[in-house]
Amino acid sequence: METLLAEKEELTWYLACRAEDVPADGGACVLINGHQIAIYNFARRGEWYATDNECPHRQQMALSRGMIGSQGDEPKVACPFHKKTFSLQTGQCLNDDGYQIMTFPVKVTNGMVYIGVE
Repeated sequence: METLLAEKEELTWYLACRAEDVPADGGACVLINGHQIAIYNFARRGEWYATDNECPHRQQMALSRGMIGSQGDEPKVACPFHKKTFSLQTGQCLNDDGYQIMTFPVKVTNGMVYIGVE
């Protein structure tokens, strides 16, 4: 665990998993401080993202199993149950203004994935 100051907010970086544990163009779920966090390896874009694992629409822990893709230039994940789609950058629901999920910074160092949590 490593603590850094980022944009005036203190982040603690938690080791989440090995990069190879997250399928290319897919997701996995980790538990950090009792909070389920979905990690996405968006290999087609060469990018990593992390969000809440819970879809706020029906409070199901399922987003890590959702399909990832793009809406224009916006990377997104679709809930596997009811297809609500969320921006992987902002957490905003792209097809229903009433929902939002948390997003977390991700860094991959020496084949290990770290999630930044305030």
